[in-house]
Order: sequence, then structure tokens, then C-alpha cells
Amino acid sequence: MINVLFLGLGNSEIIVILLIVVLLFGGRKIPELMRGVGRGIREFQDAKNNVKDEIHKGMQEDPKKEEN
Repeated sequence: MINVLFLGLGNSEIIVILLIVVLLFGGRKIPELMRGVGRGIREFQDAKNNVKDEIHKGMQEDPKKEEN
């Protein structure tokens, strides 16, 4: 499960990536960046759930009602 999450990256590669992120954005910008990522993920999940709900509602509607 962990390998799938990190796409097969080893510990050293992850540490190098984190160091590059810290160098590029600085320690003060990282929490702001993560909040933005969190908001984006939350909006994506909300949109996904809305589409899923619409599909379920469409499947539960009686097709005979639509003909009349």
C-alpha cells in the first residue's frame, strides 16, 4: 500500500524531493501550499460525489414517468 502511495519511490528519493520543495518554497510557504492542495482535493471529491449522486438519482427514476 505504501509503495502505491509513493509510486515506488525509495526513502532517499522522497527525502530529496522534500528537500527540493523546502528549498524552492521555503518553510513559510509550505503550509499555505498544502492548504491549497487540500482545498483542491476537497473540491474534487465534492464534485465527484455530486456526479455520483446525480447518476444514482438518474438510475432510480421511473422510466415510465419520463414517457408521459
